[in-house]
Amino acid sequence: MLRQSRLKKVLLAITLSLSAACASAAEPFKVCWSIYVGWMPWGYGAEQKIVDKWAKKYGIEIEVVQINDYVESINQYTAGQFDGCVMTNMDALTIPAAGGVDSTALIVGDFSNGNDGVVLKGGKTLKDIKGQQVNLVELSVSHYLLARGLETVGLKESDVKVVNTSDADMVAVYGTKDVTAVTTWNPLLSEILAQPNSTKVFDSSQIPGEIMDLMIVNTETLKKNPALGKALVGAWYEIMGVMSGSDKAAAAAKTAMAVASGTDLAGFESQLASTKMFYTPASALALINSEELLKTMQKVAEFSFDHGLLGEGAPDAKYIGVEGPKGVYGDKKNVKLRFDATYMQMAADKKL
Repeated sequence: MLRQSRLKKVLLAITLSLSAACASAAEPFKVCWSIYVGWMPWGYGAEQKIVDKWAKKYGIEIEVVQINDYVESINQYTAGQFDGCVMTNMDALTIPAAGGVDSTALIVGDFSNGNDGVVLKGGKTLKDIKGQQVNLVELSVSHYLLARGLETVGLKESDVKVVNTSDADMVAVYGTKDVTAVTTWNPLLSEILAQPNSTKVFDSSQIPGEIMDLMIVNTETLKKNPALGKALVGAWYEIMGVMSGSDKAAAAAKTAMAVASGTDLAGFESQLASTKMFYTPASALALINSEELLKTMQKVAEFSFDHGLLGEGAPDAKYIGVEGPKGVYGDKKNVKLRFDATYMQMAADKKL
């Protein structure tokens, strides 16, 4: 009887310890990011354990992974290797959404406000681009920016010849005699404008709010795990609170981000100057809740359809539904991209 009693106690202890272990096992999630001024806060937040702090608050684990190739990071997210990934609104539509992956824009971090631009060698205005070759990363936001710019001066894409050029080669290519026009983004844009006889004739500040930088998460994962949304949004706005200040902590944070992106504080500040950062949830919500959101996504969808980016089966620009607080643009039965204000509103209401 004594042995049986001891055995029961041992079994009970094992059962309790296993139960405790199961209860304490935090569910793991993975998000990825790549180098860009508006996304450097994720690397900083991971390094400073801010993301960890918020993950622990909601009983989960979040691994933040840097991927050097931007498009590859989106492809990996689309393939299900990550629960979240940073990307622009256009890329969110044309890669995961077009690939059938239902995705949610959890955080609208900023929009390009001059970080993307069209540069002419010797030209004075955008109209001077007519008949020229334009070097850019084809089917990227640079291509979209060029198309929108041409519209503003009564020109069409057929009035120029697009030459697909890797972003890694852009600065060197611009330095050659034959290249007279480029469309690119910072920090490449700043390097090109520093070269003689270079004029910026159009930039993203002229189409405000159209090139958005987002944290995209898998919609199904978010529905099943609202803790993921709360932790990511909570961490993001804590980081925004630090870097938007004017004290030593803000300078230290931005310096760390600058170094991680290959520049110095002055260089990083110049990139921030042409980025409309949403340092508060209220400022992001103003865009999300505006009538302009779906109008912008319509422009993006039309450009994407015209360039074959919505998939071979897409009959028109409305093939993929895009949902926002004001309704749906496109097919309501095929919504694959959602701008969800829920978690940013919780941050604004200080309910995280």
